[in-house]
Amino acid sequence: MSALNAQLHRLSPAAPVIIRVTLGVIMFAHGWQKLTEMGPANFGNNMLAGLGFPAPVFFGWLGTGIELVGGALLIVGFLSRLSGIALTAFLATATLLVKVDIGFLSTAGANLPGAELDLALIALALGVVALGPGRFSVDHALGLETAAADAPTEVDLRDSGRVSQTA
Repeated sequence: MSALNAQLHRLSPAAPVIIRVTLGVIMFAHGWQKLTEMGPANFGNNMLAGLGFPAPVFFGWLGTGIELVGGALLIVGFLSRLSGIALTAFLATATLLVKVDIGFLSTAGANLPGAELDLALIALALGVVALGPGRFSVDHALGLETAAADAPTEVDLRDSGRVSQTA
């Protein structure tokens, strides 16, 4: 089993890239759908206003922009942590204002899904914030970030929180 773990550990530098690109593609697709199929103003007027959201047209455009721009930035890995923070704030706000009344899973025939997708996307966004963009990113190429493999990887809490390079 340790040989398998050793082989799989070699793949760990890919984790930040997988998380970042997956989140980026999903968020970009949601923003693109709002832009091209619904229209940001229609999204605001038809969905957000019906939920009692203040300034629904403004927030329809803002949400669409955050999804599109944040998603695109994550796909290429530019300003990744900042994008992760913005998407976390956006998704947490949407979850608290919209999904809290629906619950974790929606009932059959509900107009909106439950909070499970939003919570999974928040987890991915926080993963980007915590891990950074990974080696294959514009951030790394420009020297704005170091890859996870280049940074200290393990904190030994038994040893006063000093960072160890054993992993």
